[in-house]
Amino acid sequence: MAVMTNSLLQPSELPFALPDYATLTDADYREGLEAGMREQLAALRELADDPEPATVENVLHAWEACGATLARVSHAFWVARSADTNDERDAIATEFAPRLAAHADAIMLDPGLYARLRALRERADAGEVTLDAQDDFVLTERMRAYERAGVALPADDQERLRELNSALATAENEFEQLLVKGRNAAAVHVAHESELAGLDDDDKDALAQNARAAGLDGWLIPIVNTTGQPILDSLECRPLRERIFHASTRRGLDGEFDTREIVVRIARLRAERADLLGYPHHAAYDHEDTCAGSTKAVDDLLASLAPGVVELAGREAETLRMRLAVDDPRATLEPWDWQYLAARSDAESGIDPEQLKNYLEYSTVLTSGVFAAATALYGITFHERPELTGYTPDATVYEVREENGDVLGAVVLDPYTRPTKRGGAWMTSIVEQSHLFGDLPVVTNTCNVPPPAPGSPSLMTWDNVITLFHEFGHDLHGLLSDVRYPSRSGPHVPRDFVEFPSQVNEIWAFEPSLIRQYAVHHETGEPMPEAWIDALVADRREPAYRTIELLKAMILDQAWHQATLEDLPEDASGVEEFEADALQRAGVAFPLVPPRYRSTYFSHIFGGGYAAGYYSYLWSEVMDADTVAWFREHGTPEAPSGLTREAGERFRRDMLGRGGSREAMETYCGFRGADPDVRHLLARFGLTD
Repeated sequence: MAVMTNSLLQPSELPFALPDYATLTDADYREGLEAGMREQLAALRELADDPEPATVENVLHAWEACGATLARVSHAFWVARSADTNDERDAIATEFAPRLAAHADAIMLDPGLYARLRALRERADAGEVTLDAQDDFVLTERMRAYERAGVALPADDQERLRELNSALATAENEFEQLLVKGRNAAAVHVAHESELAGLDDDDKDALAQNARAAGLDGWLIPIVNTTGQPILDSLECRPLRERIFHASTRRGLDGEFDTREIVVRIARLRAERADLLGYPHHAAYDHEDTCAGSTKAVDDLLASLAPGVVELAGREAETLRMRLAVDDPRATLEPWDWQYLAARSDAESGIDPEQLKNYLEYSTVLTSGVFAAATALYGITFHERPELTGYTPDATVYEVREENGDVLGAVVLDPYTRPTKRGGAWMTSIVEQSHLFGDLPVVTNTCNVPPPAPGSPSLMTWDNVITLFHEFGHDLHGLLSDVRYPSRSGPHVPRDFVEFPSQVNEIWAFEPSLIRQYAVHHETGEPMPEAWIDALVADRREPAYRTIELLKAMILDQAWHQATLEDLPEDASGVEEFEADALQRAGVAFPLVPPRYRSTYFSHIFGGGYAAGYYSYLWSEVMDADTVAWFREHGTPEAPSGLTREAGERFRRDMLGRGGSREAMETYCGFRGADPDVRHLLARFGLTD
């Protein structure tokens, strides 16, 4: 009988070094994480104790190589666990979250390793070693990371720091697991079909399948991770809309899946850690390492938008009140009415969201829209590899080729929601591009599009389309990376820069020539009516609803992470009051539009890597809007938006290809020739005359 070996313990022999997901077991992940940590610590010990003079090869190159196994296993595991978890994967995450935090502390608090970096810097400053630009930046960033991680703290403080980091890793993992379970439990059961008026037969069939899968009769409406639920655009039944709204906004506030205690615990642990490291609060620590550079810069940006955005939202609300009065003069506008009434207004203006979906079939949008835009800009093409297995049976692997036919890398697409997948949409790297090791990039694109009922087409909302383009912008950042060090490839940039390429890629969803290709009726093949196309592309201005819900979430994030221990709630009972006070102080209370995420289901900041950094979407959008203007400046009569190979090649060479190999704003200014102009973003929001 053949002995099965763990394929994660050595480089994969599959195309693109793709993990052998077809044979991997959860036990393999556990074994791989154990082995990877041991191997990395042993290799770094040798590096620190090396008696030879420090060089680029025996410090920087060796440093990158020593974590290869752990990186390979971690990428393979966290991709699979985020998209398709089970009890064992959750158990592995629970066990290894604090252990990996301790592992990182063992490295980042090691004075011998820091001394080795200092030795290389001293030799370079003395002219004994030559560093090129990428070497110098990697060395600078590694030294900064050590200094920020607390390598200079006294021993007692370092011990407390280790305890805090371990506790935080445990709490953040606990929050994520509870969040997924709470989201699944919040699904709304509907017993009478009459309540589903406004939905088409395909939508109702999908909801009926959800109910059957849960062992229920009738229909089951799943809750997505954001406060706003896409189905509220269409449902005519006001009481059902209210039920769905409360099911969404009450998540984590009570019962079995109450996350409030964890939220407070995480915020207080972060505040204590910031104080230990010498910062007034966690936000100050975080912002120091971003493009913004300071908490004041973040606060100034948010405060500059708040009054105008609230005023615009108030105007929108008055329009919706008049719309509601037509149906029921006695009705009061409520939060669960907003999406439905706004969608009806759009329909009366020429675009019915339900009818629009008939022209937005997933595979056509992907190939004739998302892929086609990348080909037009960068010359790259996409070729399905059905013989390759992704991390879930729902995933599809595509080989990516250069214009000349050379293989560039691969992208794994996983579009559909499932109970085992966390909410939202994201890109991750399974293999990071590197000239040092000759690795081609392998990236993922994971979304949460509702799966179609068997035999039905996979129809998307317009928001789904924008999300797919957005996440593919992250994919392109990884695929088109052209750097030496894997630790600086693709999206390894400051958090308030990382969303910039993805937001830029959204503009191609609005490109008329592409819409005519990807927006065709799934039954008749007829293209979308020109009047609809004109309406979609005439004005990309953000509706006040979306802007204020995002702004509120950004303000909540800052409130939690700019607070000191004394200012934070002491227990779960203070969470809702803390939220309300934060929004009131910022002048954005406006109850008709809740935050995009309330604290109790704010995965970005309590389970993900965006603590004090959710503002990044706005900061990146300043550069995004400025870059849209650049593309238009480089447009042609045939492609006025700038969807050309010439413009794409420049954006690829001077921006995307740089990854994190140099300071982010240096990369931006090198591409644009100037700092980003905020006026373009203000115009998008409708905040200019």
